[in-house]
Amino acid sequence: MHPEPRPDGRQSQTALMIQRGVGRLLRAARFAALPEFTLLSGRRVDVIGLNEAGEIWIVEIKSSAEDFRNDSKWHEYQGFCDRFFFAIANDLDPTIMPLDMGLIVADRWGAEILRDATPLNLQATRRKAMTLAFARTAALRLHGLYDPEPDALR
Repeated sequence: MHPEPRPDGRQSQTALMIQRGVGRLLRAARFAALPEFTLLSGRRVDVIGLNEAGEIWIVEIKSSAEDFRNDSKWHEYQGFCDRFFFAIANDLDPTIMPLDMGLIVADRWGAEILRDATPLNLQATRRKAMTLAFARTAALRLHGLYDPEPDALR
C-alpha cells in the first residue's frame, strides 16, 4: 500500500478538475475523501469517500466518451462500496452513462449529484477491511506531508 497517490501521467487536466470538484462535494456531504485509492482487489479507484456512519462511496471519473467506452473494470468496484457514482464534466453528454448508476457532474469549483446511486449491499467483513484500509492510507498520506523522507534516518 502506497502512502501517497503516485501520479502516473494518465490523469488528464479534465480528470484532475473533476476530481477536485468531487472532493469538494464529498467534503460538503461530510465524507472524508481520498483520490487514487487502491482497493483490496488491487484495482485503483479515482475517489473513495467514507462518512461518519461508515458509508463508503466510490466515484469513477470519466473525462470523455472514449474514456468511458475503453473502461471495462468499473463493474468490479461495486462490491467495495455502498454507492457507486460516475463523475463527468458538464460538457460531456450525460446520456452515455449507464442509467442504473449514480451520476455526478463536476467542475473545478464543485459538483452536483444529478442521479443518486442505488444502494448496494456491502458485506460487513468487507466494510471493516475497507474502513481499516481507508484509515491506514489516510494516515500514511498525512504522515508523508509532515515527514516526506521517513526512511532518511535508516
